[in-house]
Amino acid sequence: MESMNKLLAVFEKHLVPTMEKVNRYIWVSTLKDAIMQTLPMTLLGSIFCVLTVPADLLGWTWFSNFWTPWQWTMGLLAVFIAVLVPLNYLEKRKLRRQRVAGIMASVSCFIIIVNPSIVEEGALGLAQSLLGAGGMLAAILSGIYTSLVMERFGKFTFFKEDSAIPDFVRTWFDQMLPCGLCVLATWIVVDLCGISVFNILQTIFSPIGNILQTPYGMVLYCLLLCFNYSMGISNWVFNPIFNPLLTMAIVANVEMVREGTATVETLNLCTSPALYCAYIWLGGEGCTLALNLMSLRSKSNKIKSLSRASITPSIFNINEPIVFGMIAWNPYLMIPMWLCGIILPLVMFLFTKVIPFAPIPSIAVEFWCVPFPIVTWLTTYSWNAVILVIIIFIISWLIYYPFYKAYERQEVEKERIEMESSK
Repeated sequence: MESMNKLLAVFEKHLVPTMEKVNRYIWVSTLKDAIMQTLPMTLLGSIFCVLTVPADLLGWTWFSNFWTPWQWTMGLLAVFIAVLVPLNYLEKRKLRRQRVAGIMASVSCFIIIVNPSIVEEGALGLAQSLLGAGGMLAAILSGIYTSLVMERFGKFTFFKEDSAIPDFVRTWFDQMLPCGLCVLATWIVVDLCGISVFNILQTIFSPIGNILQTPYGMVLYCLLLCFNYSMGISNWVFNPIFNPLLTMAIVANVEMVREGTATVETLNLCTSPALYCAYIWLGGEGCTLALNLMSLRSKSNKIKSLSRASITPSIFNINEPIVFGMIAWNPYLMIPMWLCGIILPLVMFLFTKVIPFAPIPSIAVEFWCVPFPIVTWLTTYSWNAVILVIIIFIISWLIYYPFYKAYERQEVEKERIEMESSK
């Protein structure tokens, strides 16, 4: 235990301040905010995705197919990102006058990069999946590029301070230059030079996406989340890196199901619905619901009080109270959280990929705040999946239990000593 405390002291001294600095870095907070702000449309798209089940899965031909409104919500995810990145960045830089021009330039550059095409006459929609999750990396690049250009020309003006021309007219002309540079540069690179920016981005990030879909990559990702969270650091810092990859993975699953090419081998397992809605994170990241439940009748008044205050959010998979109140920087409970990040993904992989006992989620839902196993059923429509999530819950209970009992004994002893000293 002494060596563990020394290790934790090193982490607290060096790792935590570094991660906090990274989290405050303007581009990390900008991308984090942009992704979070898309949640209303993402959740709406999740509802539409669930509403496709009666027609697609149950064969109810009279029931409306909701794939079209899904396309107009989650199918436009990259467009929303292209808008929100410059909006947030220029707001943080206090360049409010440049926001609208930055948004328009970002969307223009994004459209040039992905080059969408209109579907045949009479059909509804855009025949371009890259407007959705598939184009998120291109949208992020467009937003970053145009934001930097707009910032560079933030104080630029063609006119003198004593010019008689109205301010709004001067703003029009001043913003034409950075917008023109953004659009022309992107057009020259993509169309005239024939450079596929989108393919370059896919090539750069595909190794990370491919590794995530392997058992060791998925375990590494889940362990990273648990390790970081156990240090009391919010995992929002990783959203700009992993959220686009997880979203693209589930959208690829949806497309494979629609095209009839989905198999156990081809479907992506490491997706947001699989981790947060179907199988692993019961009670939140680190699978803390079991710990919260076993703490409800603790012999320690401190543990019992905290657990009772945290149980309602935990049922809805919100576990900040239990994590920051009991787990963070507590070596007794940090270790089982790390073990959950290693063992539970492997169990999920075993019973979905190796042994196809339970299905791999192929519905793009974000109902992470719905209690388990209800959300498991909404994500998979499978009783086998419900059985698997119960198995995972039991395993998480067994992982936490011996460490929890050791921690409880320590707290009970502390309370006994405090009570005796007070007398």
